[in-house]
Amino acid sequence: MSKTIYRPEHTVLLSLLKKHRKAAGLTQVQCSKALERPQSFMSDVESGTRRLDIVQLRDLCKVLGISLTDLIKEFERSLSGG
Repeated sequence: MSKTIYRPEHTVLLSLLKKHRKAAGLTQVQCSKALERPQSFMSDVESGTRRLDIVQLRDLCKVLGISLTDLIKEFERSLSGG
């Protein structure tokens, strides 16, 4: 099995995170600041060079105004083509 960062599912997740950040009207800098992370944090996340654990993903969802559950449901729908 290939590393997750090289799988298409990872690309889908990154696209969803970026979509929700933009929908929330937030810049990468604003998201990073809200998470009390370095300015480059969101850039690294969205480019795929930084991976998030489940707790970090939950925190990011709160900043983006979407529940982790809803993000996962949207992720699964995107993977199934729905």
